[in-house]
Amino acid sequence: MNNATLETLLEHRSYRDYTEQAVSDEDLATIVSCAHRAPSSVNGQHVSVVVIREQATRTAIAELAGGQSWIAKAPVFLCVVIDFAKTDAAARHVGITQVLHESLEGFAVGCVDAGIVLASAMTAARSLGLGTVAIGGIRANPAKLIELLGLPHLSFPIVGCSIGYFASEPLQKPRLPIQTFRHDEAWHGVPDAATIDAYDADLKRYWQEIGRPDGLTWSQGTATRYARVYHPETKPVAARQGFLVDK
Repeated sequence: MNNATLETLLEHRSYRDYTEQAVSDEDLATIVSCAHRAPSSVNGQHVSVVVIREQATRTAIAELAGGQSWIAKAPVFLCVVIDFAKTDAAARHVGITQVLHESLEGFAVGCVDAGIVLASAMTAARSLGLGTVAIGGIRANPAKLIELLGLPHLSFPIVGCSIGYFASEPLQKPRLPIQTFRHDEAWHGVPDAATIDAYDADLKRYWQEIGRPDGLTWSQGTATRYARVYHPETKPVAARQGFLVDK
């Protein structure tokens, strides 16, 4: 039997149409507190969240993220930051040199824990009747975003989230069958051609239902995007921030 939490998770969808109604200080504090309580590897707590409510800043972020207007429209934007400046301060406090940020493991664990923070914040917001949409596009121009938010060395803005009251309820986007996601005991293979074709048809119908007849199928869209590095500034800017990933 589903409870309210399960229903919130199972009904997930991305909201991009927001009203002008403000998110209360109390609700925002609750959302951030839930994100703050998210688990982190070895209790490192190497994630921080920058809460942006100023219109001018949200408008600037919308442009840096590739013209995503809903960032400017939603009253709250959370920028989730991999923050090894915080843990470096702890290491220096006890006279130890931090090296984890120079490893692929460090960047990987930062991304994982940032994702958990993001999911916690989004679930909390939805439970309060608010809409959310995750924003990976902040990695399109990370250097400018770092400057805009005043982020320090050894930190990197990895993902964002718009939060607000939604003006309309979007259709839930279909997913691949759960058998392509759940692998019992051991991995059992990629989706076969028939499964891909069926999901492509499902997604095509979804695009048509929301008035996007130009929307690509899953196989077309994924192949087009994954044939290139779609945010190529991630690596060089992360390296300048101290994430060398050479260990």
